[in-house]
Amino acid sequence: MGIQYCNFDIPKLTLYSYAPVFIICILAGIYILIQDRKNPINRNLFFFILIFSLWVINDYFQWFIHSIWLNLFLARLSILVCFAILFFVFFVYSFIGKNLSFYKKLLFSLPFIPIIILLFTDYNLSMFISENCTTESGLLYYYVYALTIIYTILIVSILLYQLIRKEATQTKKDQIKLIVAAISILIIWFIFFNRVYFDLESLTGGQAGWVVLLTPYGMIFFIGIITYTITRYGLFNIKFIGTQALVVALIALVGSTLFVNDMFTIRIIIRITLALVVLLGWLLVRSVKFEVQRKEELENLSTQLAAANDKLHALDKAKSEFISIASHQLRTPLTSIKGFGSLLLEGTYGAVPEAQRNALEKIYVSNERLIQLVEDLLNISRIEAGRMEFDFQPAQIEDLVKEAVDTLELSAKDKGLYLDYQKPNEPLPKIKIDITKIKEVISNMVDNAIKYTQKGGVTVRVEKGSFFNHDTRQQKSVVRVIVSDTGIGMNKEELESIFNKFERGKEVSHYHTDGIGLGMYVGKKMVEAHHGKIWAESEGKNKGSRFILELPVG
Repeated sequence: MGIQYCNFDIPKLTLYSYAPVFIICILAGIYILIQDRKNPINRNLFFFILIFSLWVINDYFQWFIHSIWLNLFLARLSILVCFAILFFVFFVYSFIGKNLSFYKKLLFSLPFIPIIILLFTDYNLSMFISENCTTESGLLYYYVYALTIIYTILIVSILLYQLIRKEATQTKKDQIKLIVAAISILIIWFIFFNRVYFDLESLTGGQAGWVVLLTPYGMIFFIGIITYTITRYGLFNIKFIGTQALVVALIALVGSTLFVNDMFTIRIIIRITLALVVLLGWLLVRSVKFEVQRKEELENLSTQLAAANDKLHALDKAKSEFISIASHQLRTPLTSIKGFGSLLLEGTYGAVPEAQRNALEKIYVSNERLIQLVEDLLNISRIEAGRMEFDFQPAQIEDLVKEAVDTLELSAKDKGLYLDYQKPNEPLPKIKIDITKIKEVISNMVDNAIKYTQKGGVTVRVEKGSFFNHDTRQQKSVVRVIVSDTGIGMNKEELESIFNKFERGKEVSHYHTDGIGLGMYVGKKMVEAHHGKIWAESEGKNKGSRFILELPVG
């Protein structure tokens, strides 16, 4: 029925169950670690589980060793389990999003140094009493208890503080509640079994010492809840861990029957194994049923999505065709208005009075804006229909930039801004581009910088650069046009959306009412057709912006 040691029977089943407990815990720890070795949450939880697992094995072997000296040695080592709470402190800090520096970790670790120094002294444990498998505790044990209580209070305080913070999300609060619940269960478990141990000791005359073997089981529930807490929201695969744990438990239980001669113990093991098989079978059947249902639902959704996608393509095509037709119809009369307006301003039909000239100039400028809008709409319809034509020719990029700067220099002067062009010291290599379209992109970059700058000015720089292409594993040369301004700047959200269709900065309408957010979108599509890149950078509101155009050489 049991193993005779220390004057009382140790139930074999209790000892046999230690092996699967250790294997399940260590497997869970390893699985958590390999999910993301660099994540401090994973690392700290792994070390916490590892220390506990080693403590279980240490405690397990003490019941089979008949050497007083070796038992004392292992019993002294048991105190190192307190380091688990240190790693749990690190885990909690990383869990709430706080990165502890090396010095802060060192500060938390300092109180544990005396434990290492006094580990093999009488301040830890002074002797091992073989009659009842007990030890004489020294001052170090009381120090460890006090340290454990202090760090537990620290952990709970940190978690409760996070719980009452308004900034904490509901998901984070739910996770914190589960961690606090796990800590509470562990404390109650340890207090209960230690209390039961002392009560049974007095009732049985020292024959119930084996009850302390049940104490480590509380850690199984604790680790299970903690693992569930961080797996519930997608960090790990809880189903996979649970299945692994059940399979390992079954193997350990079935394998243990090979080493047991006692029929009563074998029957208990078989009953537990049967219960686990039923549980695992039910979980597998439910999982397969769920996967089949999900597959059918996904197939139905895929069919519906394909039909909806076809409709969207048809609508998008109709929209593009409508824009194209409407734009073509608009461009003809607008071109006529521009032509006759130009003739009137030039005096072809006779002298124009000053008052009428001012009105004609406003009409002309507004017409130009409409022509540009129509051209942008036409470009969009061509791009989306795949009908945009490009005429690639070798060109000197700095010449195109100089032309754009010269054209817009007057606009900058009218606003009292400087427009500085920093020409490269040496000629840049020629690149093969559609000259008209790239010039349009550069002009738009400089024009926008002038429009949204109220004081200071705009600097345009052209340079040669390079980058490493990870696909071809080669270094590639590029030319860059960098337009920097001292204007209104942009926040992170605006930087991410500025190149989207019909997107403009939140506050740009205060400075420039015209425009509907098509220029940068069209420009980006043109640049991408050249296998180049265009992006924006800004340090924040009222800190200026930088627009960078990058085109490959060769």
